This record gives sequence, structure tokens and C-alpha cells, in this order.
Amino acid sequence: MNRYQVIFYKDSRGRQLVQEFINAQDTSTRSKFAKLFNLLQIYGPELMMPYAKYLKDGMYELRLRGKNEVRIFYIWISGNQQKVVLLHAFKKQSQKIPAKELAVARTRQKELTGI
Repeated sequence: MNRYQVIFYKDSRGRQLVQEFINAQDTSTRSKFAKLFNLLQIYGPELMMPYAKYLKDGMYELRLRGKNEVRIFYIWISGNQQKVVLLHAFKKQSQKIPAKELAVARTRQKELTGI
């Protein structure tokens, strides 16, 4: 049973950029995403390593491992209906999270939450 609604961030033009990113990936990456999407629906912010990691200030990282290392930043919004919002996705190519990728996610987080 799904406890959390997982939604994709929409930009000002109504585009769901994370979904577009995932759709452009290879079959293996899309399959891994589908598995983690289902786990997010069940566990939400309680999903932890190796699938997800809490970063700080309400930001989480969904970790797609394999040939293509993909990271998806997301936040959890509580209320009448608990939601997980997928904010930004990118291919990870180094050990550290690139500052510009995190900045994109933080901007979208602030837009949605005011925080």
C-alpha cells in the first residue's frame, strides 16, 4: 500500500524535467528508477541507504547505482496528503555532488516551500 504520493516538479512551462531526464535514459536505468519510485511511494522519507540518503535542510538524494550513476534530489512535504517531490536529476560523474546540481534543486525547493 502506498503511503506517499510521489510527484514530479513542474517548471513554469509545465514540463516535468525529472521525468524527461529519466525517459531519456537507457532501459536498465529506467527499470531501476521504477523500482526506487515504488519504494519511495511506500517509505517516503524513511527510505535510506543504499537507495536514498538524507543530505540536509529537508533535501534527500535518490541513488540509482550501476553503469550510469544517477542521482535525483527530492523533498518531502507533509500535510493532508504526504508528498515526495522529485526536484532535479543528473548523472553523477565524480565522488562529490556538483554544487551547481544541488543549487538547481535548492532553488526548486525554495520555490515550492519558501524555505
